[in-house]
Amino acid sequence: MSAPKKGDLSSTEKELFQVITAGNVQEASRLLGCKDVRVNCLDENGMTALMHAAYKGKADMCRLLLQHGAHVNCNQHEHGYTALMFAGLSGQTDVTWMMLDAGAETDAVNSVGRTAAQMAAFVGQHDCVTVINNFFSRAGLEYYTKPQGLEKEPKLPPKLAGPLHKIIMSTNLNPVKMVLLVKENPQLAEVGALEKSRRVMELICERCIKQQDMNEVLAMKMHFISCVLAKCASFLKDREDQLEGLVKSLLKGREGDGFPVFQEKFVRECVRKFPFSDATLLQQLVRSIAPVQIGNDPTAISILTQAITGQVGFMDAEFCTTCGEKGAEKRCSICKAPLFPTNEIPPLSLLLTNEIPPRSQLLTHEIPPLCRLPTNEIPPRSQLLTNEIPPRSQLLTHEIPPRSQLLTHEIPPRSQLLTHEIPPRSQLLTHEIPPRSQLLTHEIPPRSQLLTHEIPPRSQLLTHEIPPRSQLLTHEIPPLSLLLTNEIPPHPNS
Repeated sequence: MSAPKKGDLSSTEKELFQVITAGNVQEASRLLGCKDVRVNCLDENGMTALMHAAYKGKADMCRLLLQHGAHVNCNQHEHGYTALMFAGLSGQTDVTWMMLDAGAETDAVNSVGRTAAQMAAFVGQHDCVTVINNFFSRAGLEYYTKPQGLEKEPKLPPKLAGPLHKIIMSTNLNPVKMVLLVKENPQLAEVGALEKSRRVMELICERCIKQQDMNEVLAMKMHFISCVLAKCASFLKDREDQLEGLVKSLLKGREGDGFPVFQEKFVRECVRKFPFSDATLLQQLVRSIAPVQIGNDPTAISILTQAITGQVGFMDAEFCTTCGEKGAEKRCSICKAPLFPTNEIPPLSLLLTNEIPPRSQLLTHEIPPLCRLPTNEIPPRSQLLTNEIPPRSQLLTHEIPPRSQLLTHEIPPRSQLLTHEIPPRSQLLTHEIPPRSQLLTHEIPPRSQLLTHEIPPRSQLLTHEIPPRSQLLTHEIPPLSLLLTNEIPPHPNS
């Protein structure tokens, strides 16, 4: 079958584009069943039906088109846009994930040289950017659910692939949230399952570093997940309260400001244990985390999240104070700290005791504030300010003397300063410089004394010094006959 051409549409295909724009899934399903409808047909701009559905952000329509064999990497658009780029521009994370799961290429660029993640970031769709940058295909994880080579059993049981892939695809790196994801799946919340999952995460981390197109970001995320799974396994071995103790330890704050010291140290330890010390991302994290003292901002989890998911210039959403999940709707009635309505984590102040209230009590407006401190720690304002600062009269009285005492008799009058100090000009110049006549008289002798008898006359200089020419040349050069006689032998033929 020949490749579709731009604008070459039948009447039924034109109707399909109109139905997709309207969002009628049932009518679109009926039209896709027609013989004269091509699922990858192109309109006059080179857009396929899947591109239209992705741009509109309609997940059901995209799922229907993918089931009918829509090409997710079609690049016939006049400006080089792909279905993944349109999904990122729509801001729908489920549509973006659907395109990625169908095999969309993340490194394809359009006519201006931008990838799908860059286009989504340009329009402020940071959630879609996070999904694209942190995507890991289910097929890549299912590879470990099958025996390879001489293995008798797979490294990862097939039943654990789904729960583990959910943790991998999570964009919230808060360790509390990850522990809750482990806790909500009974099959994963076992020591043996956690050990196998941790081993698979380490293998994926190693593969991300050693492959040709090295991915340090994904390797760091896999390493952090493996550390969280290892911590869950250690708590399940040592304690009988399952993972409740780990959640309490991660959230319990120190006295005074309530800062979760254990969580901060745990995240720093995970970063330090990254096995590939020459990685650029690890060096960047160490330079950012090391100078910050524990208890100050930014925290280690915030730096790690920005390094993996990317930095955001402006974020207008609320995050849960306990688990870090985006979209907190509940707030504390006193301190107004945001709380995520669907988690079962008690407020931080309740973790100091051993009582955990039921979920119904946590989700009402009677949640104790996170910032509540024990009674009588902060005295009232009246006790803080009373008698601490003395009145102004006591501070200023008799300390600064009056101006008259400071200036009286300290500076003498001008007459005393200048009188008799500088002598008159007549005393300075009188008899100091002798007259010109005394300076020049008899010092320079006359010209006659200087030149007389010093230079002899020319006659004395030249007389008898140079002999006449006759004396120089007489008898000095012999005649030519004497020079040639007996010096050159005669010729034998002469």
